[in-house]
Formats: sequence, C-alpha cells, structure tokens
Amino acid sequence: MLTIRFNRIGKRNRAQFRIVAQEHTIAPNGKHVEILGSYDPHLKKSVLKVDQIKKLIEKGVNISDSVYNLLVKEKVIEGKKRAVKMPHPKKEEAALAEAVKQMPVAEPAKVAVGEVKKEEQKTDLPVALVISEVKTENLEQIKSNKQN
Repeated sequence: MLTIRFNRIGKRNRAQFRIVAQEHTIAPNGKHVEILGSYDPHLKKSVLKVDQIKKLIEKGVNISDSVYNLLVKEKVIEGKKRAVKMPHPKKEEAALAEAVKQMPVAEPAKVAVGEVKKEEQKTDLPVALVISEVKTENLEQIKSNKQN
C-alpha cells in the first residue's frame, strides 16, 4: 500500500523534507515511487505538486499525520488537523523524578558491623548484619585455633 510521507534531507541541524509516495513497508529514506513536493520547516515554505497529490488521494493512498497536517495548512485538502503523537521526554523525566521521590528510603544501620547483640538478632534486623556477625565470630574462632 502506498503512503505519502516525509523523506528527510538536508544537513545536520538544518533539516528539509521531500514529500514522497512510497510503499509503507519501506524505510522513509528508501526507494520512493514519486516525489510530490518539498518542505522547509525553518522557513515554513513548501512546494507541492497539488494535482498529483489529489490524484493519489483519490486512488486511496494513505497519508502520514505530519503530511496530512501540512496539506490541510496549505489548503490542498479540507479537514481538521490530526494529532501527531510525539513523546514528551520532559514529562517522562519529571514523572520519573517524582516517582523516585515517593519511594521509601532505607535508614542507615545504626549499629556497626559485628556489634549486633544477641537480643537484637531476634528482632527485624537486616540480614547482612546478622550474617556479618556470624562471619566475625567464625573468624575469631579460627584465629584462636591458629594460636593454640
């Protein structure tokens, strides 16, 4: 199925677009059937082959949202502009930062490693403290066995 869409050309930071008709499965910069015009977003200037565009639309060719909005703006076709769905990274970053702020923060351990009392082991202590105490007790036993 053919689609009318933009094909980006131009230098870096100085984009220009061709308006082309091409198969919808081909990459936008790939082989195209026909060049229907061009658009410079910096100057807001467009050059269109209106008669060829209207012929293709009558045949049932699809139009991308951005090209459709351009054609409505240039009054080649009539209708309301379509919403072009572009992600807003600033909103996503703000939502992520807000979610991080709402996450509970673990309190730092108040007891030094190896100083856990036997009574505190029965309570809800982090597993790392209990394991470290066991390891330090084993080290003391090993050191005392080596000295004997």
